[in-house]
Amino acid sequence: MTCIAFGHSDGDALAHAICDALLGAAALGDIGRHFPDTSPKWRNASSLLFLRHVRKLLDRAGYTIVNLDATIGLERPKLAPHIPRMTKRVAAALGVKPSQVSVKAKTSEGLGAIGRGEAIRADAIALLQLSRE
Repeated sequence: MTCIAFGHSDGDALAHAICDALLGAAALGDIGRHFPDTSPKWRNASSLLFLRHVRKLLDRAGYTIVNLDATIGLERPKLAPHIPRMTKRVAAALGVKPSQVSVKAKTSEGLGAIGRGEAIRADAIALLQLSRE
């Protein structure tokens, strides 16, 4: 799932992509359905709040998170030193172990809007298990 965030909330593209991946895997719609950018309730909201809310939606629908793989593409800042902390924060917000969350960063080697530092891209894929039928 690729997500481009326009910043109605805190604009955390990685968390938004993770939300979309989780919601999509459970066939629960997308981030715009649950957190519309027309709602003042979500203006400047923390995307960690979105992750916690998505976890509740998954719980209600009977899903558990098996694992999550996410990649963020940007030129700067270099994220390698921050990835362990990012992984822990995402895992905590979702109520899973850090070992169930993979966060990676990639550059575009100076190519395109991402390479010029004009954009950020985030992709995520999630594996869920239905714990009840």
